[in-house]
Amino acid sequence: MDFRVGNGYDVHQLAEGLPLVLGGVKIPHSKGCVAHSDGDVLIHALCDALLGALSLGDIGHHFPDTSDEFAGIDSRLLLARVAALIRGAGWEIVNVDNTLLAQKPKIAPYIGLMRERLAETLGIPVDAVSVKATTTERLGFVGREEGVAAYATCLLRRMDSQGV
Repeated sequence: MDFRVGNGYDVHQLAEGLPLVLGGVKIPHSKGCVAHSDGDVLIHALCDALLGALSLGDIGHHFPDTSDEFAGIDSRLLLARVAALIRGAGWEIVNVDNTLLAQKPKIAPYIGLMRERLAETLGIPVDAVSVKATTTERLGFVGREEGVAAYATCLLRRMDSQGV
């Protein structure tokens, strides 16, 4: 049975007065991500992990920030398209593991909902979706609250002729 592993990373600058969307969840905060889409850094890293596992390029290749089609788009729609691309290529998503780096706000209260939204979008069980959050102990751009970052890892398995 064939397996593939992918990893992804994304970062977005934070600015006052913008909405903060992470893992498909709008989180109350005074700052949000500067981006062409909704700026969901966690989903963008996850898209890159999934695409990278099959050597399909990156999120910018599939959803360029120069396209009006993707201006302000809900990143869950991008993730759903990536998941469909993965399945269309004959692969299934076994599990995903995500780490969000943010000094503020506290992410822990939203992790359960993030996991549910990601699982629903990907069409996989909630127990196959991990979301963790950490600060950077006030170090670097994350610690100074200038931006947020995310890492994502995925495991894919080739489906056989039975679809399993």
